Amino acid sequence: MDWQDFRDHLATADAAGRRLWIFAKQPRGRYYTARLWVSYLLLAILFAGPFIHIQGNPLLLVNVVERKFAVLGQVFWPQDGAVLALTLLLFLTGIAVFTAAFGRLWCGWTCPQTVLMELVFRRLEYWIEGDVAAQRALAAAPWTAGKLLRKVGKQAVFFALSFVIGNTLLAYIIGSDALLRIITDSPANHLVGLSFMLLFTLVFYLIFARFREQACTFICPYGRFQSTLVDENTIVVAYDHLRGERREHRHRGDTLEARRARGAGDCIDCRQCVAVCPTGIDIRNGTQMECVHCTACIDACDDIMDKVGHPRGLIRYASLNGIEKGEPLRLTPRILGYTALLLALSGLLLFVLLSRSDVDTTLLRAAGSLFQQTAEGQISNLYILKIVNKTSRDLTVDLKLEEAEGRLTVIGGPPQVPAQQLVQHSVLIELPPTSLVRGRRELLVGVYAEGKLVSREKASFVGPRDDTRTR
Repeated sequence: MDWQDFRDHLATADAAGRRLWIFAKQPRGRYYTARLWVSYLLLAILFAGPFIHIQGNPLLLVNVVERKFAVLGQVFWPQDGAVLALTLLLFLTGIAVFTAAFGRLWCGWTCPQTVLMELVFRRLEYWIEGDVAAQRALAAAPWTAGKLLRKVGKQAVFFALSFVIGNTLLAYIIGSDALLRIITDSPANHLVGLSFMLLFTLVFYLIFARFREQACTFICPYGRFQSTLVDENTIVVAYDHLRGERREHRHRGDTLEARRARGAGDCIDCRQCVAVCPTGIDIRNGTQMECVHCTACIDACDDIMDKVGHPRGLIRYASLNGIEKGEPLRLTPRILGYTALLLALSGLLLFVLLSRSDVDTTLLRAAGSLFQQTAEGQISNLYILKIVNKTSRDLTVDLKLEEAEGRLTVIGGPPQVPAQQLVQHSVLIELPPTSLVRGRRELLVGVYAEGKLVSREKASFVGPRDDTRTR
């Protein structure tokens, strides 16, 4: 095997397959500053999200246990499966569109793994252990009290932050009120929950303290998935090989004109783009699966170009056709197709949301129950009524028997449905025997909330079969 071929090995492993720890230099520059501001916004949303309520509902809630979900204050239930499915399809299609047009923009700027690893945990590491030179020196130094204090202190900070992240994600599952009740209560009353939380904390800790870039290269499938979406017109973080090659170290008093006269490119082979890369790759080798488009190499290269008097942009956002042919970004048929699908899904989701009922009802005959004949000669059937109130206010629901003579009675009176709750009632329907055909009748039951019709439920009514009457 030619170990010089970058596609034959990972930057994080040696020839024997042993882990090579990456000491990434702290990036500085315009893109890094922009990413910091984006991360501040995303982190504020992440940690404040569970405590933000819209019309009394959480900003985001994924309560799998109670099968209750909330997005931007709108509550969704399992009966809203179409909404959840369309939302997921819309999200995946959106990623496909942005990947086809802009590569791994999601990974570099908004992925939780990248934001937390590069802009939170690694910055804490720089603060505790120093930049790359200090980190290498500390790793090679013998164990002393100072080294032990720094190493243990860093791991303690990482574990504590992982615990905070785990509890924040828990708040998105059970709600902020439930989380606050657990936090203020005695831990002895929640030993099982605390044990699971410590387990999740350990998982987050290992991801950010140990696995790091391996979470992107080994665990996350997106790096492999992107190869089916990018093409020559996709905007990626790219090295301009036409301008940069042939690589040559800079000589004393060297000028750009002198380098070009002897056939040398703008790349002075300083390897600063490699030094700042969090996945350890050399961007000059071309688009690679491990590249998360964090733009650290762009900032590092621009800084070097400024120092040596060369124009910026040797590494930049560009497409392969943009570099080799000078073509601007254009809308390819594939991007147009993805965009059309995205718009269609958006329109369908909007239609489903606008036509979504505030009340969801299910009316079924009680299992195992038989028809009864009353003293007045009527035939009765027993039904089970389930009502889900999706609103943030209590509702009184009325049921009316439509298109049939008879009587409908809700046992216990008109259903009172608390906000965002599911209630179950027994319903008795009585019909005259003359209204049945061969002992059967299909009914329509109107469901009214606050005097407004919200749905019509079909119900099968059965009674004695009188062939002589129906013959």
